[in-house]
Amino acid sequence: MADVPIVIDPATAAQTPAHGGNGSGNITKLAFGAIGVVFGDIGTSPIYAFRETFVGPHPLAIDELHILGVVSLIFWSMTMVVSVQYVGVLMRADNKGQGGSLALVALISGAIRKSRYGGLVVLLGVFATSLFYGDSMITPAVSVLSAVEGLTVVQSNLAPFVLPIALMLLVGLFLLQKSGTARVGALFAPVMMIYFLTLAVLGVYHLVQLPYVLVALNPWFAIQFFMTDKILGFLALGSVVLAVTGAEALYSDMGHFGRGPMRLSWFGFVMPCLLINYFGQAAMVLSLDDASAAQAMENPFFHLAPESLRLPLVILATCATFIASQAVISGAFSITHQAMQLGFIPRLSTRHTSEHEVGQIYIPFVNWALMVGVIMLVLYFQNSSNLASAYGIAVTGAMLIDTCLMTVLLIVLWRWKLWLAIPVILAFFLVDGAYFAANATKVADGGWFPLLIGGIAFTLLTTWNKGRKLMRDRMTEAALPLNVFAKSAHGSAARVPGTAIFMASTNVGVPSALLHNIKHNKVLHERVVVLTVEIKDVPYVEPSERYEVSELGQGFYRMSLRYGFMEETDVPHALAHAPMCGGPFEMMKTSFFLSRQTLLPSEKPGMAIWREKLFAWMMRNAASAMEFFRLPTNRVVELGSQLEI
Repeated sequence: MADVPIVIDPATAAQTPAHGGNGSGNITKLAFGAIGVVFGDIGTSPIYAFRETFVGPHPLAIDELHILGVVSLIFWSMTMVVSVQYVGVLMRADNKGQGGSLALVALISGAIRKSRYGGLVVLLGVFATSLFYGDSMITPAVSVLSAVEGLTVVQSNLAPFVLPIALMLLVGLFLLQKSGTARVGALFAPVMMIYFLTLAVLGVYHLVQLPYVLVALNPWFAIQFFMTDKILGFLALGSVVLAVTGAEALYSDMGHFGRGPMRLSWFGFVMPCLLINYFGQAAMVLSLDDASAAQAMENPFFHLAPESLRLPLVILATCATFIASQAVISGAFSITHQAMQLGFIPRLSTRHTSEHEVGQIYIPFVNWALMVGVIMLVLYFQNSSNLASAYGIAVTGAMLIDTCLMTVLLIVLWRWKLWLAIPVILAFFLVDGAYFAANATKVADGGWFPLLIGGIAFTLLTTWNKGRKLMRDRMTEAALPLNVFAKSAHGSAARVPGTAIFMASTNVGVPSALLHNIKHNKVLHERVVVLTVEIKDVPYVEPSERYEVSELGQGFYRMSLRYGFMEETDVPHALAHAPMCGGPFEMMKTSFFLSRQTLLPSEKPGMAIWREKLFAWMMRNAASAMEFFRLPTNRVVELGSQLEI
């Protein structure tokens, strides 16, 4: 693989308001679009969240105390975690409009990178990203499976068909990815609008019959639940948290829609529909006798509908879970792309599925890895209740990490007064810590899976980042200053027409490809450009800051191209608009020289031997720099060398 490591520069991390569009019409349009993309995960939680608190690993008695206690917990969890922590506080922390754990790390790393805690903050962000991959596997599996299980409510003898139907839908979902979601995406918002309205209508239907359940808006009912059943109340948090899964997606997808439209969608439509449905489920179960309530609690979401409408509800719920799964998979592509740009993941083959939307990408390796993981999950756990046990640990782990990052944000970046910051931070640590602790009890029941995936991903991401740093350090140790080389090489090699661009990993020294070219070919082009691509810790770089060019004399130039971590590194396109380096760049008269490094693990300090071998394996299997930088295939020359790390 050609060695062109990307340099990360945290110095330009900045905070600017997230875009939200100008005018109420645009905000409304964006809010409508957000309903179809962002809220699928949290929107499909009513299918299984309320049920799992009563029939999950730690079942509760189906009585008024526990039902009102659980629905009160769901209401206050949604208020504290989603509305206050994510929508209220974290959405104010955008990195030039972008959100999510990596964007948050990029935002705050510039302020604390020189402190002893700078490295810890980066590791926390990387681990949150690692946990997301486990979540990306569990969400499609549990969502689609829980929806298809509604068939057993329609007719019990359909139970043997649930698993095959769910697997077919999931495989179809991953096969769909390579064609892109631009066309299908146009249907997402209308379908989700119908789905959320259906949630509200079904909830209202039962609420008007038993409006008494609204007393659970009072937090006293949640407190009373804990006072009566302390252990079960704590364990119930492991299932209650399923009602707020997808909260991180609101923050991560902020860059697509802006915080204004997303807040409008959440407070004005999505949250009311969800809460009405949860309270409707509680009212429905409380209105039944003990035997009927026990039967309904096996799948209370589908029992909300009259028997004649249950099959349409199953179909609608399946469509909604399909859309929710699509959003999570697309999120995995986006976060992988960010991690690649920031230097935590090797270059992977990436295809753009839309000519108009830059963010619509498809990464084959991630897609097929997720598909294999999802199929294994469904076959191993067999039903959504078992999968729900594995679900919460990844979500609550990411939430707890976001709270840690928020602590740095409030105190270091926003400089809140300690008397105000500490109570807020403690409140969120208490809530998120309790949810994480409750889900930690489910590690043996399936919670080990996202931790295993997260651990593997964390090892790969940190090994790649550390290995690249070691490799750059080794190359810099023996680097010859480019200005010295230019003077000595000018008179010792023949000059030939054309332009040679030598891709370099750093702005220091002479690229190994240039040294090998003059050593073996004994020629230099009339114009020699040493080009470094730098990825900044901001989503987008201003056009005026894209280029930096230094003329070294003798036809030698050093150029830096700067990109944000959300941008595409299209080098030929950038060169077409580059400041003159002795004249414009003509691709048919330009050759690109890449260094192909063969890594030799050694006993030198830096990484353990097994990690060095892992890094070497990752380099061999990464996509070529030619593809990553979109270089013309017929204008690329690769020159190899060996390097010990």
